[in-house]
Amino acid sequence: MDELTIALAQISPVWFDRKATLKKVCATIADAASKGARLVCFGEACVPGYPFWLEYSRETAFNSAFHKAFHAEYVNQAVCIEEGDLTPVCELARNSKIAVYLGVLERPPDRGGKSVYASLVYIDTEGSIGSVHRKLVPTYDERLTWAAGDGNGLRTHKLERFTVGGLNCWENWMPLARTSLYAQGEDLHVAVWPGSERNTKDITRFIARESRSCVASVSSLMRKSDLPSHLPGIETVIENAPEFLANGGSCIAGPDGEWVIEPFCNEEKLLIATIDHKKVREERQNFDPVGHYSRPDVLELNVNRKRQTTARFND
Repeated sequence: MDELTIALAQISPVWFDRKATLKKVCATIADAASKGARLVCFGEACVPGYPFWLEYSRETAFNSAFHKAFHAEYVNQAVCIEEGDLTPVCELARNSKIAVYLGVLERPPDRGGKSVYASLVYIDTEGSIGSVHRKLVPTYDERLTWAAGDGNGLRTHKLERFTVGGLNCWENWMPLARTSLYAQGEDLHVAVWPGSERNTKDITRFIARESRSCVASVSSLMRKSDLPSHLPGIETVIENAPEFLANGGSCIAGPDGEWVIEPFCNEEKLLIATIDHKKVREERQNFDPVGHYSRPDVLELNVNRKRQTTARFND
């Protein structure tokens, strides 16, 4: 009962192609389930891919026709949960009895349907969507295409003996965002990234030691050869891009901060490991950040989990 097998899906999205990427996601979920995994995780904005054109276009002009063209197609390829885009993933999760953490570019109707969010979606083993966490603060140039999210998705989920939660990319550097999950009993933390070992190699072990939890960092992979040729202006991006726009670096650390799987780079791969809840309980003996080593009478966190909307209608 203490052991849980988890899978990290370090795959390349079919950039700017929602349907093709979801097909690849489903094939990976089926593969993970066949190998005994009870949870499979994908990188940030895996569907339909991270907005790498922002960095590698070197284009910064306001009202840029280049950015407008890319953004328009990016929104077009975004996931709309309400329109059933994730239904095949949910059905597969239910049929395979596997939970899924999937990073998507979300186009939510409750915010007008034209702005997009880097959202982390949790789907349980019954195929139900348990939470949709919209990234609180897009990082640096991401703000040119992603909108800021809210606290509605700061939630944890029971998965056998573990309580699992997750954050997007640099949210994992936000102490209060992490604490909001710790306070809900999180002992398996999923950190999703667009890719690259530079993001995962230090913070994965740091969060594990701070929280005394198992921590899984999962990244996508993106090579110059993965960039499609049909997008207007893609030649500029290809010219400026390195061989690896994102080299992966997916990894798992145990609650003692030591590696279960060291950062894996430069290849698409399904990484699988079995983690042990007993080790979490052992490490909490001398430090529990929201239990015996906390002082709620002195320090207290308030979290607003209300879903933000521009208008509320009383009909």
